[in-house]
Amino acid sequence: MQDAQVKTHAGAACDHAETGQLKRFAGPLLLWGLGVGYVISGDYFGWNFGIAAGGFWGLFIATILMGIMYTAMCFTISELATAIPFTGGAYAFARKAMGPWGGYLAGIGVVLEYVLAPAVIANGIAGYITFIMPGLPKWVLVTGVFIIFLALNTFGAKTTLTFELVVTSTALVGLVIFAALAVPHFDASKLLEIAPTAGNSETLPFGLLGIWAAIPYGIWFYLAIEGLPLVSEECKDPTKDMPKGLISSIATLLVAAFVVLFLAAGVGGAEMMSKSGSPLPEALGAVYGNAHWAIKGLGIIGLAGLIASFNGIIFGAGRAVFALSRAGYLPRFLSAVHPRFRTPYVAILVGGAIGIVSAILGNGDVLIQIAVFGAVISYIMMMLSALVLRVREPHLHRPYKVPGYPLTPIIALVLAIVALFAGFFYAPKVILWTALVYLVFVLYFWLYSRHHLVASAPEEEFAILAKAEAELN
Repeated sequence: MQDAQVKTHAGAACDHAETGQLKRFAGPLLLWGLGVGYVISGDYFGWNFGIAAGGFWGLFIATILMGIMYTAMCFTISELATAIPFTGGAYAFARKAMGPWGGYLAGIGVVLEYVLAPAVIANGIAGYITFIMPGLPKWVLVTGVFIIFLALNTFGAKTTLTFELVVTSTALVGLVIFAALAVPHFDASKLLEIAPTAGNSETLPFGLLGIWAAIPYGIWFYLAIEGLPLVSEECKDPTKDMPKGLISSIATLLVAAFVVLFLAAGVGGAEMMSKSGSPLPEALGAVYGNAHWAIKGLGIIGLAGLIASFNGIIFGAGRAVFALSRAGYLPRFLSAVHPRFRTPYVAILVGGAIGIVSAILGNGDVLIQIAVFGAVISYIMMMLSALVLRVREPHLHRPYKVPGYPLTPIIALVLAIVALFAGFFYAPKVILWTALVYLVFVLYFWLYSRHHLVASAPEEEFAILAKAEAELN
């Protein structure tokens, strides 16, 4: 598909209520709150099952590798986001570097991640509420949670991100409280409680293969931060604010990941943590007793962490769907912008409806694996985009340049490929499910939407103008 084939439709103008531009308001602090908020629930649950997959030190090494990948990726995305400051994020980057097909494949990866991940988190929130107030049906809780946060996201982006900053800060305070109470009881011997399999050591009870198997859980400490560029068109100054938001967010998450990993396993024990549904409260409960005020407090604050990620990812999902729809990759009605609140309300509501159905009827393991692999595919496409653009468009204006180029994006690319195949090894059924979902989207693009792309979307105009300038030069 060549750029010349991109069509401008009569209804595609961005100066009416159905489509348009989003309101600029976000600075570095709100971006930090969103970037950390996307991920913070991962510190409160989920990561600990990686101990069962690789032992403590296997998960530790996997977390280091994924920390390197996400750090290198955040530096690289900072360059891409300042050079191509549009809401599409991964789609906009790949579209610029590899044309409509590249943009579509990257964008669908982000959509899968951001539309399906809230379904998994909603079940976690519902489970916590059920523990406090037993008897309510899961579908009622899931639907209620979605309705509340879909409404919040529809009624104003600034309100949504301000709320996100508050709940993210609350969740981080919970981690500080946990660390302060856990440090006096840390016991390094508890890190080695997982019994080794034949021929392996206490340090790596499942051998080197255990590190590979633990990589998806190392990802869990950082998953979704890459969605921050979805807010580019709502930044006051994306060329300055986006790098600050990305780099400060990953720095915060790196510290949180290793504090949680060491202290939870070193206090509660690797064996207990490998099976725990609420690792932080249970770790402290092992030394303070379940009646201690901190146990209940951490449980409540943990809910704030879940809400922060749930709210933030719904916010990102709306922007991802909006950007693809505005350019014609997805049905055009999804790009409607609310005339008063200037939010992509149709994309938010449709994504939420899919999330509700997925949460109630879907298999949680399959949903999260599809979401994770959609994310990893988008990582690969973004790193390739950075490398391709440096070759094809060396004079592209880049207000921020990734340090250590080309090594930095290459490191992220290699580790993303390793992560992709690590997950296939650990959950082979994901290959089929992810392939089927992608196939449906690819067929839709090939048969229909590639013939209906529009030139009014800013990232599409950007790509067309850049090509025209290159031809003139």
